[in-house]
Amino acid sequence: MNRYLLPSLIAVFGIAYIFFIPPEPVGFKILMKLIPMALIILFAVMQHDRMPAGYKIVVTTGLAVCMVADGVIYWFIAGLVTFLIGHLFYIAAFRRAAVRPMPKAAGSALVLYGLVMAGIVAGPLLLDGDLLGLAVIAYIVVILTMGWTAVRTGNAYAIAGALLFIFSDSVLAIDRFTIPLAGRDALVMVPYYAAQFLIAASIARRPAKKLAARDHERALA
Repeated sequence: MNRYLLPSLIAVFGIAYIFFIPPEPVGFKILMKLIPMALIILFAVMQHDRMPAGYKIVVTTGLAVCMVADGVIYWFIAGLVTFLIGHLFYIAAFRRAAVRPMPKAAGSALVLYGLVMAGIVAGPLLLDGDLLGLAVIAYIVVILTMGWTAVRTGNAYAIAGALLFIFSDSVLAIDRFTIPLAGRDALVMVPYYAAQFLIAASIARRPAKKLAARDHERALA
């Protein structure tokens, strides 16, 4: 198979879903939303596994769980819980591939970002006595942990995918709980599909052994 065929199909169906598929009927909208994810899973399965043992299986399982979440996100809590489970699979995969300590600057940035998002999104919910705020905080912790473990892999695709996922979820949370955002669908779904594709592509990246050795030497210095 041509190496560009699947990525091209993912892009075509993703663009079609985001910009051209009407919201009704809902069943057709959901179907078109799932097609890019199904193609991304196929792309992941076809990748030559160069990461540590089990990485490909766990990442592919995470992709499959996220695909289910895409279908049930119309029932928000069900979608939130399912995506959280998908992130747990990504965390497990990235932990297997961790080869470096967390850079202090990156770690500090993620923690600060999490605190800001918790204040913006979960804070008003908690002040109103809405326990959904606790669920939002739990989700923020999980997705930032996913980003944290991705950084520790030294895998550029995994890191970029995790950060894009965090951005996509942040836009969705702000739009739902804080203020409506113009162009929300594109702001959420373009980075979302890109994130899933990059996480799938990370399977074929070689482990960052030289990076790990360099960081280890710096830690001992």
